[in-house]
Amino acid sequence: MLENETPSSWGRVFSLLVLLGVAALVLALDQLTKAWVSASLPEGGWWSPLPGLWRIFRITHITNSGAAFGIFPNQGNFFILIAVIVVLAIVLYHRHLPVGGWWIRLSLGLQLGGAFGNLFDRVRLGYVVDFIDIGFWPIFNLSDTAIVTGVAILAYCLWREDYVASGPTLVPADEEGRS
Repeated sequence: MLENETPSSWGRVFSLLVLLGVAALVLALDQLTKAWVSASLPEGGWWSPLPGLWRIFRITHITNSGAAFGIFPNQGNFFILIAVIVVLAIVLYHRHLPVGGWWIRLSLGLQLGGAFGNLFDRVRLGYVVDFIDIGFWPIFNLSDTAIVTGVAILAYCLWREDYVASGPTLVPADEEGRS
């Protein structure tokens, strides 16, 4: 450790590396899978890694110029702006977190990597490549999965923090309708 550095500064650096490492891993996996799908399947084409379950799960190459599930098509510039705002919000929020809180950092890294993955597609291609086709659900990609997982982890952490901070409420027996 350098003379002017404290354990908390090392913790902050490590926390930032966790956030950026998770985001970089998500971005890399997202872009690799999208490149593979784009190179392997024509748009609209599909392949089933589990032939017996092709109706439930398959890889289907589609492009999406709108938001999740194809809503608001051809609004790419709007979603570029939204992605930039989300990225900035995550970076600013991360700076105010205390050292530790690894689940929150993981959730923010997932969201940051997912936002960058779809943002990169929109800027480079003008649309997002989607390919995970679970028969009953709209087709999505790894960035979408990372964002939803990150939001779910963050929501759970915030709910749990609120629950632990307020503590369980005990109701006296006479208020429960018992005598």
